[in-house]
Amino acid sequence: MAPKKKTKSDAKKKAELRRLQREEERMRREQEEAKIQAEQEEAARLEKERLEQEKMAKLVAKALEKREAELAEINSLEQKFLSAEQWKIDYRAHAKWEHYLNCDENPDPTVLREINTFMSLWREDQNKNIKLVMEKGEQVLNLIEKLQFLLLDASSNQITEKEIVQYQESILELQNLLHEKYNEATEHLLKKACMYEDSETGNMHAVIKDKNVTFCIWVNLKKEVRFKSHVFYDAHHGFDLPESLAVSSVAVRILHTHYDHVSPLWLQCQSVPKLEVLDSKELTQDSKDDVEESGEEGNKVNEDPSMPEEPSMPAEENTCGRRKSVVSFQENISSIADVNETGEEAEKETEILDISSLSLVEEPLMQEETSEKEEPKPDENIVDLQQFVPVGGVYHIDALQVPRQVKQIKDWSMVEVRDVGLEAYPYPPEEAEDATHPPIEITLRLSDKVMYFATPVIARWDPEGQQWRTDDISSIIYETKEKRITFKMGAFYTIALLQDAHINMPYQGWELQPTGTDEALLIVTTVFAVIQIQIKGNQCMLSSVVVEEKQVLSHLTGKWTSPLNLREVLKRAGVNIFPGECSYTYLSLNKKVSEHLKAESVKDKDWSLYLFNGQKAQKLKITESSETFSEEIEEDSEFHSTIYHMLKDFSSKEAIDKVETASFLFIDAVYQLLLATRVLTYS
Repeated sequence: MAPKKKTKSDAKKKAELRRLQREEERMRREQEEAKIQAEQEEAARLEKERLEQEKMAKLVAKALEKREAELAEINSLEQKFLSAEQWKIDYRAHAKWEHYLNCDENPDPTVLREINTFMSLWREDQNKNIKLVMEKGEQVLNLIEKLQFLLLDASSNQITEKEIVQYQESILELQNLLHEKYNEATEHLLKKACMYEDSETGNMHAVIKDKNVTFCIWVNLKKEVRFKSHVFYDAHHGFDLPESLAVSSVAVRILHTHYDHVSPLWLQCQSVPKLEVLDSKELTQDSKDDVEESGEEGNKVNEDPSMPEEPSMPAEENTCGRRKSVVSFQENISSIADVNETGEEAEKETEILDISSLSLVEEPLMQEETSEKEEPKPDENIVDLQQFVPVGGVYHIDALQVPRQVKQIKDWSMVEVRDVGLEAYPYPPEEAEDATHPPIEITLRLSDKVMYFATPVIARWDPEGQQWRTDDISSIIYETKEKRITFKMGAFYTIALLQDAHINMPYQGWELQPTGTDEALLIVTTVFAVIQIQIKGNQCMLSSVVVEEKQVLSHLTGKWTSPLNLREVLKRAGVNIFPGECSYTYLSLNKKVSEHLKAESVKDKDWSLYLFNGQKAQKLKITESSETFSEEIEEDSEFHSTIYHMLKDFSSKEAIDKVETASFLFIDAVYQLLLATRVLTYS
């Protein structure tokens, strides 16, 4: 028989079988290769982790070995702060002695007998001339400022609780007395209003001002509806009254005090964290605790690498109402301390040198821990004074009863003498509370000496609740270029313009440039402004504030003063670059550091990133331009217990020499500004 011929289909089947066999062989080889590669990669990963663990263990061990020496060096550096504190104590004692020797007519506000005598003599003084009250007022403001600075500047071991309460009470009594005198002068002027009536309107109006106060008074003598509006041209403040007031015997006073004696005392005396230098025993104990915690952390790495008052009120009532501020001051400080208690326990180790708490400590963690203690705000109309602060002083806007006018009989002037004092004109009328009454329209010209970076929040003072409120104020129009604000209110109130306390935070950048021996320039750049502050010895000076490429607040520049005083001056001017105790709750916040030996700017490539977690400091491998964050440590760098020692690893000898030979007063001045601005946290 002849053999069968192979068909095309058989050939195709065999070809397909061979292809499948080849494909199967290829897949088998790929799987084997992938398995070998995976085993190699896993082995490489494990080896890398082993090497990383060994490296970290060595770094931790080395850090522990150096810790005692570093803490001893820190203790040595802290002596400069102690020297600065002693210098301040000696300086205050010398100033007190000089005051005594010079027989200065100004009382020492810290001596209760002297300040009480001063107030008693002024209360008895019957001279009610408004200009003389303003002159005396400047002296009173200086005394108040001295007491406030003592409360702000003196450390806990330099001032007793009794003295704190005494100074607070003296501040409130001086504030009340000053406002009482303005009320007396107003009443005295109202009695003689007819002697100064305007020839065109028949009414009386006047503006009297100095650097601390702008006093505007309008007296409705003719009671004609067509004169229900008025603008004080020397001050550019104005009002538009309802018709019922335009035909009444009423006076309108706008008393603009460029200071704030209305807000609670704790706000007026708000301080910043102070350096607490520990004694040797505390230092040793803290260092031991830190070593133990760091040691445990090192072990974990090896084990598991994956892990006012109202001016129309009687003086006695005013004083009682304002005296609550002493209690509220202490209660507020206590509440802040309670809020920060958990954070302070977590940061106990970092108090060894507060340079490291300027604040690289993770404050958002403290926010999470304390959030459970925070209570919801009961009334949305109540101003949160941790978030918004009065800027530009206070406007006391009052409707007042016009007393009987003085009568001139030949050479005699007959004036009615009353015991009731300055009386408010009730509006809306008390007997018709349910009725609807037209609002009062007020226009205020804002001071050129104050910066408002956004539309101000208008608030009225609630004397009963001792708080600022935003209700009963409407139709707000803010003209930025004219620096003028117009609004309506349902009654006559004491008004303040408030600004977000954190409007300039977080900072866009900052630099601390050396400009000579014990001299430096601090530059803080915010969204709205660039602030330059010169530091020399224990003094500092505002060099410039630039807004939209224009220099502003020129009246504040070029004056040498203390860091504390400069802080208060800038805050009053609306340039707040000084975070408060609770500012971290309103902002989310990064940090970089560079050596800076010369006065010129640092190049971008010279900046470095550091991380401090409260236990150890390290230089990071990432740069400012890195796409993702990583805690990977920089090659050839080590762990340290403080930022200071971390920076020493990468600093030149020249830079270290500058630090070690710097004057203790200069170091203290720089420290005060850095602690006040908290640039390491709020940038």
